[in-house]
This record gives sequence, C-alpha cells and structure tokens, in this order.
Amino acid sequence: MTISGSMKRPEPQALASAVEALAARFGNRLITSQAVREQHAHTTTWLPTQPPDAVVMAQETADIQDVVRICAKHGVPVIAFGTGTSLEGQVNAPAGGICIDLRDMNRILEVHAEDLDCVIQPGVTRKALNEHLRDQGLFFPIDPGADASLGGMTATRASGTNAVRYGTMRENVLALKVVRGDGEIITTGTRAKKSSAGYDLTHLFVGAEGTLGIISELTIKLRGIPETIAAAACSFETVRGACQATILAIQTGIPLARIELLNAEQVRACNAYSKLTLPETPLLLLEFHGSDIEVAEQSRNFGEIAKECGGGDFTWTTKPEDRTKLWQARHDAYWSVKALRPGAGVVATDVCVPISRLADCVTETEEDLKRLNLLSPIVGHVGDGNFHCSLACDVDNKEEMARGEEFMHRLVERAQSMGGTCTGEHGIGQGKQKYLKAELGPEAIDAMRALKQALDPQNIFNPGKIVPVG
Repeated sequence: MTISGSMKRPEPQALASAVEALAARFGNRLITSQAVREQHAHTTTWLPTQPPDAVVMAQETADIQDVVRICAKHGVPVIAFGTGTSLEGQVNAPAGGICIDLRDMNRILEVHAEDLDCVIQPGVTRKALNEHLRDQGLFFPIDPGADASLGGMTATRASGTNAVRYGTMRENVLALKVVRGDGEIITTGTRAKKSSAGYDLTHLFVGAEGTLGIISELTIKLRGIPETIAAAACSFETVRGACQATILAIQTGIPLARIELLNAEQVRACNAYSKLTLPETPLLLLEFHGSDIEVAEQSRNFGEIAKECGGGDFTWTTKPEDRTKLWQARHDAYWSVKALRPGAGVVATDVCVPISRLADCVTETEEDLKRLNLLSPIVGHVGDGNFHCSLACDVDNKEEMARGEEFMHRLVERAQSMGGTCTGEHGIGQGKQKYLKAELGPEAIDAMRALKQALDPQNIFNPGKIVPVG
C-alpha cells in the first residue's frame, strides 16, 4: 500500500546538529539503535514501517519542551509515541526525525473523587489508571481493547466497547496541557465541567494525532463503579436481525453499557482461540450497568427485543470471572483472526455509519467479502454504528493484496455514501488521508491546512499525517 504525498527529510547537517544537542541534554536517554528505532515505528497495518532517526525517553514536561525547542531550531520532525497501538501509521516517521517516547511520563498527579475527575501524565495507560482508582470506587470507562496510553487515546480520539454509554475520548477530556512549536505550554481548559470561555482548544487537540502539538498533561472525567455489572450473550439467525435488535434497543432508550456484534466468522474464530462454545451464528455481546433492579430490567427489556428480531436464548451473568472471560475473548478478536491463517498479515480497518444504515452496511460488506474471496471476520461497537473488519491477507501475494485494497476502498465508499465516515475510531494517520476530501470537502481540508500552518508553521509535529501533502 502506498502512502499519500511525499515528505522532505531535514538536511543531514541539521539532523546531526539536533542529535548532538539532544545527546548533550539527555545522555543515554537518547537512543539511536536500529532495533529501538524500528520498535518506535511499529504499525499493525500493512503500511511500511518508517523509523525515526532517534528516540528520546521523556520523563517530565521539561523534557518534551527541550526536545521540541532543539528540533524546531534545526527544522527536525518530532513524533510522539505512547504504546504504539495505533492502526493507521500514526507513529511512522516518513521524514525521519526524533520520536519522543512518553511511557515514563506515567504519573497520576491528582484524583478528585468528589468531582469525578483526575489529572494525569500522557504515558498513563487505561489499565494502570483503573487499577489505581479501584479502591476509591471509580473507573475510567473508555476501553479501546488495547492497553493504550491515555495521551495516545486522546490524540487519536479513541473510543471502544463502552462508547455507546460513556462516549469517546472527545466527551471525556476536560482539559489539556500541550507543548507548542516553540516549546511553550498551552493550557486548553480547566476542571470545570463546562465553559464558554474562548475557542474550544481542548477538542482541537483531541484527535489531532500529535500534528498540532504534544500533550504533556490531561484532565479527564471519571465515573463511579456501578453497583451491578452484568454481561450477556445473544445469538441471532442473521446479522441483519442482530443489527435491528441494536437499533430498537437504542431507540427505546435501554441504557446499554456495551453492545458488540460478532458475525458468524468472528464467533468461529473466538471459539477456536479463546476455547468458547458459543453458537457459531451472528452474536451480540452486551453489558448492563446499574443497581440490581436496573440491570435486571434492562436485561429483560433487551431479551424481549431480541426475540422479536430472531434472537435465541438470552443468557447473562454477574460473575466477574465469567464477564472477564467473555470480554477478553472480544478483545482477543485480532489474535483469533491471526490464528485462523497462521503467517498471514491482519489488517484492521473500521467505518462508522448512522445506526439506521448499520444493517445495510454490514450485510453489503459481507457480500463484498464473498465476491472478492477474502477472509475478514467482522466485529462492531454497533450501538454507535461503528464496525471493524480484520482482513487476513498474504502480504507477499500481490493479487490478494490488490483484492484487499479494493475491498477496503469499497468499504469506505459504502460507509460515506450512507452518511458515514471512513473511520469511527482508528484515526486518519497515513492510511486514510485519501478519503478525507470526499468525506469533508476541499474547503475543510484547506481549513485543516490553515490550522496546521498557524500552530506548527515549520511542520515539525508528526508531519505526513491526517492532512494530505500538497
């Protein structure tokens, strides 16, 4: 797969001067080994790996500021790195440059239990945060599956399985501190739950994929751990029936915490990989949060809807070990697909459509896969119209890869024609730049370029991502 546009690398002398200055400032926290550089361009797509020229292990905000100042002086790109779980080449370095690894900036600075918010550094991962919060009866609900860093989740506007009830990162970030192109700090908001003071800078940086600045601190919303959590599974005769049950549940106001679709192929993969015995037909996995009475009512109401839509036995459990096993199988969907075809590459891609078009989009996608003779189980956060295809391809087979690219292109066009988007939560990065113009129009692309130019006039922050070159 080719990458949109071309990137100009810095002059060799400028790069050498920047690396020399960084070595003087950071000592052995500046790493130039090939292995480490390649690890910091790791990507789980079929985009080519493009490593940076060096990696700096940041430990505090001043480290980020100094890297940016040195790189700005010499015109060298800067790429922020959290855990490397992004899916569209967001951590690649197409023009080389310096990667700032933020994993050691992993302190939880403040927890305000009474206000349901906390202040953290960008390297804190969602699992580490929830482990820290558990004894206070709190949790952070956004769960993209991978144990991603909260800074990275903010930069890619991540969501995941709980988004249908708790929203995405967009709804759960209150304020940010961001290092701008001259190394100074922008503060985008406060801990207040609402504000009408000035431009909404917070949400300008949420989803910017590190192209406008580097997040050094986050203030995020928390939730109380529900009294009762119940997980459920319900099999359906058809994908359309499962989608219709989802639509009716949302329209009737059942406050679902999670509702995930697995098509028959994905259920077969999960059964084999996670040692489950689920019926190998389209399946909905659900979770309900609330009091005992609320959870029982939600479960009963959904069960009635499921029957109307061709659903089978509706089983649910409140046992933590059973819930964990079920959701771990869902989170292991990628690995289960990889196991279906050992040695093949797995390309994860997603789209999102208005929920009324979900059934049409999923069924037409399944038909396309059959026509093109491709293996790609489907999973979806269907409560908000978002679903994912995990395309298993022989990356050395040009003919098969061509069919895979045709499928992904048709998938995006289908979603956009239905009023949807080329990506619900994976982001644009490098891989989906070519679809932005059709989705938003050239005027929107020009506005994005103007923002980039205003906030990053030297184009040093993660160049070559989101906005197409030229």
